[in-house]
Amino acid sequence: MLTQNKKRFIAASLIATMLTTTAPVMASTTTSSVVINATVLASCTVVGSTIAFGNYSSAEVDQTGNIAVLCTNGTAYNVGLDAGAGTGATTSVRQMTGSLGGTLGYGLYRDAAHTNIWGSTIGSNTQTGTGSGVLQNLTVYGAITSGQTPLAGVYADTVTVTLTY
Repeated sequence: MLTQNKKRFIAASLIATMLTTTAPVMASTTTSSVVINATVLASCTVVGSTIAFGNYSSAEVDQTGNIAVLCTNGTAYNVGLDAGAGTGATTSVRQMTGSLGGTLGYGLYRDAAHTNIWGSTIGSNTQTGTGSGVLQNLTVYGAITSGQTPLAGVYADTVTVTLTY
């Protein structure tokens, strides 16, 4: 049997064990926030294609080309075409220059009916649009007017595309 001292020792050990055991701690919480931000800059790119009229024999020749525009979503833009490099050219009557001399007049338009000249004056004769974040193709309608009598040869011009956003 257990002696009185052993009983006291066991009781003291149990009490000591109970006293040294930690009581459950109540959890505390606190909150804060993390600020997340980004800036999306408006940007655009533009690429023009070739308009190849082919052979001209005094009858009107119509042809189309393409201007590819890629702008960030929601970015408003204007696409203008200058008069070209031909001598005496205007946005109303552009001039291709012949390899053997001479010029051949033509026009660039924003519509298939050739009623809206494509020029370079914002708010007047440029093509407007709003970027969607995906490639947008704009059609350029070209026409060499009938009744011209150019010298034989190869005719060419370079028109600068300006994208303003």
